[in-house]
Amino acid sequence: MTARALSVLLLLSLALAGCGDHSMSQQNRYGTFSKAALFKDGTEAQPLPQGVVAQGDLDRLQQISKPPAVDMALLSRGRERYDIYCSPCHGFTGHGDGMIVQRGFPAPPSYHSARLRSADAQHFFDVITHGYGAMYSYAARVEPRDRWAIVAYIRALQQSQRTDVADVPELRSKLP
Repeated sequence: MTARALSVLLLLSLALAGCGDHSMSQQNRYGTFSKAALFKDGTEAQPLPQGVVAQGDLDRLQQISKPPAVDMALLSRGRERYDIYCSPCHGFTGHGDGMIVQRGFPAPPSYHSARLRSADAQHFFDVITHGYGAMYSYAARVEPRDRWAIVAYIRALQQSQRTDVADVPELRSKLP
């Protein structure tokens, strides 16, 4: 045989050796929490190495710890998110008279009560994050920046119910 024929035969045999039941899709796998002799502790569920940070965690932690500056874009986003997640119980004006309440469920407290008007913004953020009373956590549904946007919108709702037209000269000049 010539060297060329040998090299073709060698390449063909290598290519065929890769075929068969050794593909990644046909490998054995461990089920969740099953025993695995491969690891020292005998389980397939291994703890993360020390110092590992999940992708996006540092950004998420920064968003949680520092509220964004309030501007019209944030308030608009807050209103949108509030209407979706909060208004079914709290109502569109924050008085605790949403559609769920009108159907017989317990009413949440009004955002316009003295207690909640004096609560700091972190309180509202924490309630959205962890839940409170009958309200469950929205941490998995609402991103941290959107939680802050909702808090800003709640503050705008609170302010809107306690502001006189005389306090807003721009609006007063537009009224008939």
